[in-house]
Amino acid sequence: MLPQELIRKKRDGQLLTRDEVKDFIAGLTTGEISEGQVAAFAMAVFFNGMEPQEAVGLTLAMRDSGTVLEWDMPGPVVDKHSTGGIGDNVSLMLAPILAACGCYVPMISGRGLGHTGGTLDKLDSIPGYTTAPDIDLFRKVTRDAGCAIIGQTADLAPADKRLYGIRDVTATVESVPLITASILSKKLAAGLQHLVMDVKCGSGAFMAKKKDAVTLANSLVKVANGAGLKTSALITDMDEPLASAAGNAVEIKNAVDYLTGAHRDPRLHEVTLALGAELLVLAKIATAKSARAQLEKTLSTGEAAERFQRMVSALGGPHDFVESAEKHLPKAPIIRAVHAAKSGKIASIDTRALGLAVIELGGGRRVVSDKIDHAVGLTALAGKAAAVDKSNPLAIIHARDEASFERAQKIIRSAYVLGKPKRPTPCVIERIAK
Repeated sequence: MLPQELIRKKRDGQLLTRDEVKDFIAGLTTGEISEGQVAAFAMAVFFNGMEPQEAVGLTLAMRDSGTVLEWDMPGPVVDKHSTGGIGDNVSLMLAPILAACGCYVPMISGRGLGHTGGTLDKLDSIPGYTTAPDIDLFRKVTRDAGCAIIGQTADLAPADKRLYGIRDVTATVESVPLITASILSKKLAAGLQHLVMDVKCGSGAFMAKKKDAVTLANSLVKVANGAGLKTSALITDMDEPLASAAGNAVEIKNAVDYLTGAHRDPRLHEVTLALGAELLVLAKIATAKSARAQLEKTLSTGEAAERFQRMVSALGGPHDFVESAEKHLPKAPIIRAVHAAKSGKIASIDTRALGLAVIELGGGRRVVSDKIDHAVGLTALAGKAAAVDKSNPLAIIHARDEASFERAQKIIRSAYVLGKPKRPTPCVIERIAK
């Protein structure tokens, strides 16, 4: 079918066959279809949506636009994906925890998007760590350490990269079928057997409203299972920072502290264990009753921390990173607390604004070409219902200079509202399965 006829068909709200979608994505990958035609297709999907079977076809076509990895491992191949938030460094801990439980985790992660941080940007804080290894090294590290966290390679779902770039400049990023296909095509290309989705909602999430998060989660679960990937999803709260740190090096340090037991943020711990338990049950490694105890054991014995160290070393990082993270991570020249104008308890937080404060410090990108300052960020972030006063700050700012400190301080003070705290939202709001 001619591209313009397929666009017309979708424009008029008709169903596309799998072969039609496959041919269109093939043309997108080779460049035979123009950017204008891709943009028109994306806009037609944005307004008319897709039925689950169409979204499955689109996802599989995008998966097959490049290399599809296959694994011959003695245990299940699993992964998790988060829709992003502030202080969401779960991947850094969950991958080695799962590896210590007998899973293999070939985790393909992304960079910061909008106000949210990116796992790859955080890992770039570790001297020598390579987030772009060749496929052979990726395979070796996954087998030997049980986990490897890297970036998307050029030959994994290349159609997604071109389609996303066009969506980004044509106001079609928010389309649920296109988000679904974008996320899952990369996960399917990674050769996974089981996947858990962490779909955030709240002031720091892309899907601020619960109903929108549920819509996306249902789409992801239906399409993933329709494409042969066993998947479930958890709706989790992002109405306040998940960890007490937001930035790059500071979130790496937070993750190391979590793995070693030096410090574990309660909400972060709850979400990490919930996602891990979901995957152990999906992979039939544990029952719903025993999964959490199995995960906790890898932390108490130090095996999860050892797996993280093994991964870091194998991908070029320091061999003593876990025991000497402070020595290796970059530090900002200005580290200073920001206090509320008066004493009180935190009633609400504009969590998205805290992400913007990190960007203001230089820890995120305003444009794609921006260079990230890995040393800057926020620590000791206060959560909802916390008491703040002259001794207990809203946050500690790690800044490069006084000007960026002042800009971040202003944003942070505006982000926190004092008053009577409401009943706390559960960390895990809802589970969605096939």
